[in-house]
Amino acid sequence: MSDENIFLFVPNIIGYARIILAIISFYFMPSNYIVACTCYVTSALLDAVDGHAARYFNQSSRFGGMLDQLTDRCGTMGLVAVLGHFYPKYIFLFILSMCIDVACHWIFLHTSILQGKTNHKFVDMSDNPIMSIYYSNKMVLFIMCCGNEAFYASLYLLYFTEGPLIAGLGLFKIILFLSAPICLGKTIISLIHCVVASRNLAIIDLNERKDLKKKAF
Repeated sequence: MSDENIFLFVPNIIGYARIILAIISFYFMPSNYIVACTCYVTSALLDAVDGHAARYFNQSSRFGGMLDQLTDRCGTMGLVAVLGHFYPKYIFLFILSMCIDVACHWIFLHTSILQGKTNHKFVDMSDNPIMSIYYSNKMVLFIMCCGNEAFYASLYLLYFTEGPLIAGLGLFKIILFLSAPICLGKTIISLIHCVVASRNLAIIDLNERKDLKKKAF
């Protein structure tokens, strides 16, 4: 039996499609919000599809998990970078948002891999109740992730149009107001990622130092 080609796993091929769509979205973001938004939203929706594909075809992989996580982070980062250009008055907040999102998720994913975990969503159920709810309840995770994306996407769309009016208020402005608390909550959870990962990484360091001392003697 020949070795499997991880790079050609179905969920990873979907991941490549997500990257292409994200790049197209970035290109059109400054000029064509319809094309940009269509590609960006499609890329985001495929995030759920690749997970189902990984389970259906039994093709979960560390590479796939890393590809998925980096595509998520870079996709949001690209959109927020454009928002910084559109709304220069709030550039500090956008930069802070990007740093928190990328840094906190990266250290959490990296630490999970060092722990020998194959899924970047691993949490310590007994020690981190907030993280437990966030990752064990699919509806909560869906609402938080969609709400976070909806906040930035509506802010992007508002630069071009308010959308159809509902009770005298633009649709995109309504979405912005409703999703703002969710975005803030998602940012807090990202910081929790950082705290949890830092603690776990420190434990890994201590265990490795103990092993080195034992070998020294």
